[in-house]
Amino acid sequence: MKVYFIGAGPGASDLITLRGANILGRVSMVLYAGSLVPTDMLQHCRADAELIDTATLDLEQQEACYRRAQENDCDVARLHSGDPAIYGATAEQMRRLDGLDIDYEIVPGVSSFTSAAASIKAELTKPEVSQTVILTRVSGRASAVPELESIARLAEHQATMCIFLSGPHLKKIVADLRLHYPDDTPVALVYRATWPEERSYQGTLGVILKETKKSEWNLTTMLLVGKALGRGEQTESSLYSKDFTHIFRVMKKKKSSST
Repeated sequence: MKVYFIGAGPGASDLITLRGANILGRVSMVLYAGSLVPTDMLQHCRADAELIDTATLDLEQQEACYRRAQENDCDVARLHSGDPAIYGATAEQMRRLDGLDIDYEIVPGVSSFTSAAASIKAELTKPEVSQTVILTRVSGRASAVPELESIARLAEHQATMCIFLSGPHLKKIVADLRLHYPDDTPVALVYRATWPEERSYQGTLGVILKETKKSEWNLTTMLLVGKALGRGEQTESSLYSKDFTHIFRVMKKKKSSST
């Protein structure tokens, strides 16, 4: 038997990868985080699959599911929101599977930070503005963020930042960002990107707290900040310049005119 950790994507059922959907269509047991993965995603599962919502299960109870699947020699799909590599709590599960000598595979998915950028039609990296994207979050009850990775410390770079689960901590986050980013720095909030209830806000650091209400931005809110989000005139990449050559595009030499 084998366990497949599948990135379910940000929410929309058609943003799962073809590989992930195909695996869901053939395994007999599916574990999914019901608090984060919409039930619409389960339409990809085979009709007789055993569906287990892990929202109320601790790690030992989830391990028991893997043990049962191992005894019955059946494959398991473990659905995680977004991409399993980012805040997926997959490492601890993989350690348990290693101990049980159960094979597993990871199927990547679309992350909520790229979905949020798509929602507001933004590119996170722009020439001579920002070539770095920082993915982070604030400390929570489940796990703390190392002091060296605090929002205030990371803001020193003034790179594009994508801050997960930012809604309840908006006031503190904005205060930390303003230590290093100018007040006119573009900022955006995206709540549940690609879900039917998706909504977004775009403004600047200097006015975001005046123009939004904390109660309207729940836990599953992504905050994007950085000059790259700006719509103004900026330096264009040389990649598509008519004067820029590379191995796939070579400039044709002009024929000299005869005298």
